[in-house]
Amino acid sequence: MKHLCLLFALSFGAALPARAELVSLADLSGYFNTLETAAGRFRQINADGSVSTGDIYLHRPGRMRFEYDSEDLLVIAGGQQVAIFDGRSNSVPEQYPLSKTPLNLILARRVDLAGSGMVIGHGTDGTTTRVLAQDPDRPENGTIELVFSDDPIALREWVITDATGAQTMVVFDDLTRGGQLSSRLFNITAEIQERGRN
Repeated sequence: MKHLCLLFALSFGAALPARAELVSLADLSGYFNTLETAAGRFRQINADGSVSTGDIYLHRPGRMRFEYDSEDLLVIAGGQQVAIFDGRSNSVPEQYPLSKTPLNLILARRVDLAGSGMVIGHGTDGTTTRVLAQDPDRPENGTIELVFSDDPIALREWVITDATGAQTMVVFDDLTRGGQLSSRLFNITAEIQERGRN
C-alpha cells in the first residue's frame, strides 16, 4: 500500500481564475462523464517534499497509466485492478482492486458524486470548488480532495491525506483531452509478460 499514497494525489494544473462560483456536484459528475481520454505530463510533490515527474494517460472508464521518468516506477489501472511496477525489484507488481482505490471515483463508468456516498465536503474558497471524499466503509484510510476551476470546469488538484495526516499532490501540465490511446498502455498482463522477457 505504500505506493498508493505516492500515486493517488492528482493535480491537473493550469492558471486558476481570480474568482469562481461553486460548481454543483451534478456538473462535476458531468465533467467526468464526458471525459473519455486525456494525456499529459505530471509533477508529483511527495509528503517529504521530494518531486517526481512523468507522463499520464487516461482512458475512461477504468483505465489510467502513470509513467515515472527517473524512478523506474509504473502504475497501471486496467481490468478492474491497479498494478504498481517497481523496476528496481524483480518481484511481481503489487496489485489492488480498482474499487478499493481513490482512482475508482473518477474512472467509474458513470460518475455520480452526489449519490456516491463518498463525498463528505463540498464548497468553494472563492477561486475553486473543492470536493472532499473518503471511502464510507473505510474512513480510516484517509481522504481525497478534488479541486476544480469553474470556467471551464476542469480538475486542477487531487490531494491525498493518509491516515497519518501526510499529504501528496501531483500537478499535471499540458493535459490534453481527446485522442486515440492504445489499449496496450493499460494492459497489466501484457506489461508483466513483457517485463518477464527482459
